[in-house]
Amino acid sequence: MNTPSTAEKYLQDFHQRQVGVTSAAFAHLPARSARGTYASSYAALTSLVPAVDTPLTVLDLACGDGHLLGLLAARQQAQLQLLGVDMSEAELAAARAALPASVRLLPGRGQALDLPSASVDYLVSHMALMLMDDIEQVVREMRRVLRPGGQFAAIVGRTFLLGEVNDVFMRVFKPIASDALPPLRFGDRRTGSEAGWRELLDAGFTEVEFDDIDVPWTTTPGDLWAALRDTYDIDRLDDDARQRLRGAFMDAVAPLHAGDGLIATGWGLRAVRARAA
Repeated sequence: MNTPSTAEKYLQDFHQRQVGVTSAAFAHLPARSARGTYASSYAALTSLVPAVDTPLTVLDLACGDGHLLGLLAARQQAQLQLLGVDMSEAELAAARAALPASVRLLPGRGQALDLPSASVDYLVSHMALMLMDDIEQVVREMRRVLRPGGQFAAIVGRTFLLGEVNDVFMRVFKPIASDALPPLRFGDRRTGSEAGWRELLDAGFTEVEFDDIDVPWTTTPGDLWAALRDTYDIDRLDDDARQRLRGAFMDAVAPLHAGDGLIATGWGLRAVRARAA
């Protein structure tokens, strides 16, 4: 797919307006999986990149404002070469301002990476692949730039909110969305399941593995709404629909308050790992 879709154009516009929104949502919250507990979902992903003294080239696909690359750069591995690709010039500008000059940042799309074949040892991506157009071409490009035996690791969405809050939100969101939200399809449904990822990775990758990652968050209803407001579908609502949703959500979530007025929820993620065949 050479021409960006309507969904991709929207994502470009969103990230021009909302620079750093992904790291703002995830970087401050601890994450846990069967493999352990981490300072954040970004830290869970960077823990998979080996800390070695030998040459290692790491590509962060859809690097955003560079938060993950910053965690890797902080290791100060002498022979670590860091690359970042993103389609948002605003996000790349934020990354350039925050990262060491040694980190190479490139504008681009996952469907056509401007990198030599077999030039990357480890490819990582945080909360982006499930949104991309033509995911089969993205996977082909990932395999092309990875060296044989190179590693791939990504964090993608698994469920929206954790716990009962998810059901409460969907109950009030769906009636408003059906009336006020223009249809727009993000990504490929296969990226939402382990079976779908196995199908996508089957041709070029081996040793496909998964981990469920929970990002628990106990917060106030107001702070939860502020985070929800910066999600794609709520951003796409007009002001009237957004205000109706806010009122309905605040009313619906009120019975879930703990004695201290806080709500226990969070985000449900999935880690996908594989080796280039």
